[in-house]
Amino acid sequence: MSLMDPAAVRITRDLEPVLSMDDPRAKLSAYHDMPYALFRYDPEDEFELRKQVTLLETRLTQKGKRIKRISLADCLDEAMRSQRSLQEWFDAERDQGVETTVETVHSVLSEYAPLVDLVEARLPPDPDPLRDIVFLTRAGSLFPVYRCHTLLEQMHGRLTVPAVLFYPGTLDGAVGLKFMGVIDADPNYRPKIF
Repeated sequence: MSLMDPAAVRITRDLEPVLSMDDPRAKLSAYHDMPYALFRYDPEDEFELRKQVTLLETRLTQKGKRIKRISLADCLDEAMRSQRSLQEWFDAERDQGVETTVETVHSVLSEYAPLVDLVEARLPPDPDPLRDIVFLTRAGSLFPVYRCHTLLEQMHGRLTVPAVLFYPGTLDGAVGLKFMGVIDADPNYRPKIF
């Protein structure tokens, strides 16, 4: 993704002006109790997107915003390690197969070490919706074990500051998203898609 790439352009043209506002919540979401949006990008652009997010964070910080970046990969790692060592996970995948391991990791993120709780624990301690912005990054690490729309629905009521989930996927129609460009499109995303 170069600076002329549509995702990089969309960050500076569409997303940054909204996040720079004194109170971005109204423009970020149509729902007052869901102050978050999705920023969709092509999965193969992950590494360049990370650079663009860092640049966006720097520019917003210079404008007085406090950015809290939450890595969903770190949350996944914490959840998995809470149940067994990574070597035990590798052994289980080898012995039981990928499908069983995917189902097990999904259960961990849903029941035993809920992803929503891990994300909530990383939110700003004294949130100020006029200054704080949360970036949810590394969503691709959840593929194929956990769908992003599940996390967003569970964040309803827990998140009070503006937030953006950087979503690796492709559009399917006006509001359908295919996670990693592979999983069948989910038309249930209520957050705004940038």
